[in-house]
Amino acid sequence: MKRFNCQCGGQLFFENHRCLSCGVAVGFDPGRMEMVPISNPSEADYCANWSQHGVCNWVRPKDHDHTLCSACRFNRTIPDLSLPDNLGYWTAIEQAKKRLFFTLMELNLPMRDGWQAPGSGLLFDFLDDERSSPEQYQGSFVSTGFSAGVITLNMLEADDAARATMQNEMLEPSRTLIGHFRHESGHYFWSVVSGDDATKNAFSEVFGDPNEDYAAALARYYAEGPKPDWSSTYISAYATAHPLEDWAETWSHYLHIFDALETAQIHGLVPDGINQLTMVERVRAWQELSIVLNEMNRSAGRSDAYPFTIGGGVIPKLELVDAVIRGLQESPTG
Repeated sequence: MKRFNCQCGGQLFFENHRCLSCGVAVGFDPGRMEMVPISNPSEADYCANWSQHGVCNWVRPKDHDHTLCSACRFNRTIPDLSLPDNLGYWTAIEQAKKRLFFTLMELNLPMRDGWQAPGSGLLFDFLDDERSSPEQYQGSFVSTGFSAGVITLNMLEADDAARATMQNEMLEPSRTLIGHFRHESGHYFWSVVSGDDATKNAFSEVFGDPNEDYAAALARYYAEGPKPDWSSTYISAYATAHPLEDWAETWSHYLHIFDALETAQIHGLVPDGINQLTMVERVRAWQELSIVLNEMNRSAGRSDAYPFTIGGGVIPKLELVDAVIRGLQESPTG
């Protein structure tokens, strides 16, 4: 994440609606990739999700046909706002989604919503099920995941207590909103590149057969757990479930490392040009930094910020993700 400053010189943060120093209204302009003052409403205005719901701090051109910002246009289904906690949950969800979008835009990846590009674009559904409202959604169960161009997120993922419970039940060292979005974006971008034979061949060599029976693989994983020696070649236990889950987990960690190292670089914690290093060099820099972060968290009485180990067998997988991203950057649609 970049460092942002107000016109008064005060520091701005990515989620700000107002400068804490001078009080001017501000928002994020995705066209300029900057936080900007909303001082001339003839040029830019807030997304309608701010004016109508108090959600989203992105701006849109005043003369644009669409009242939503470029990121909120990806929403196919917004949360059920008749449920008392969902407005707060949606705010947290949008903040995590916007951080994902910022990273994807920094990487110059193709971002098309499903309305503009039916069949190849991306959309989001934010849904409740019986666990949120037994009376209203009796008998329903919503799984967070990706299918046919749509990322679905169960609203319970924005409930800190419910998410912590699921984290313990699933034996996951970390479970976050932005982690979900990064992971599911990996599934989406695989759907974008999976038609290329060279990419599929490279994938099979590094991750395994993407056409392996998915339902059977997940049933086996949940029944038997990960392989005993998984940590040397997989970024997480869940990555062992299926080659496509391995890809999505590796993609997620690639985005995590990219974003974290950019933030560290902006704040002078690592040298400039960190993302121009080889994947091995970036991983080494991230490992050194993550140890410091983990120790800082422990000093503050918190759990590790990055509770993962990057084994040697994970490096070729991260390198393939990097190569695919570079290919998307160079493609005519990138």
